[in-house]
Amino acid sequence: MAAGLALNLTPGPDMLYVIARSTAEGRRAGVVSALGIATGTLVHITLVAVGLAGVLRTIPLAFTVVKYTGAAYLIYLGVRALMSGHEVSRATSLPPARLAVLYRQGIVTNVLNPKVALFFLALLPQFVDPARGPVVYQIVLLGMLFNTSGTIVNCAVAAGAGALSGWARERSRGVTALRRATGVLFIGIGARLAFAKAS
Repeated sequence: MAAGLALNLTPGPDMLYVIARSTAEGRRAGVVSALGIATGTLVHITLVAVGLAGVLRTIPLAFTVVKYTGAAYLIYLGVRALMSGHEVSRATSLPPARLAVLYRQGIVTNVLNPKVALFFLALLPQFVDPARGPVVYQIVLLGMLFNTSGTIVNCAVAAGAGALSGWARERSRGVTALRRATGVLFIGIGARLAFAKAS
């Protein structure tokens, strides 16, 4: 748990994504995005538990395809944020469909980040002891502990960044600046992912 919490507190693509969503659209958007990321993490835990994530390590083309697909998706989100209109909705709540979209984007952002799968593949087996029971169950348990602490951290980050969003929304220039910052941040995350190495 100590190792997992330390890693969860280190800013990475998931945390930057939550910050971007929270500052652009408020705390609820950030929390929903964090829950989407948590759901995406379940996919990686499952893959590692059944051994499929090893494909990303042994087949360079698989890593490359997933990496560039994820990077392109993030850059697309960033460009879309930069090109969006300047009208700002002052509604106090977001429509359910919008939150559903943010949730799905959180899942896709996490699932298309091959570094997450490789991270779990590298970290979790170090804490597995075959003498203590089935390895698959141990990996799932360790992955869920990591995912739980990561979700708590991301939700706390969403609350903090959402407070900044509320302050800025009262100033029209602040909203425009947040939207542009969000777009730049997404493009930066995508570029970072595109240049990530498999190891």
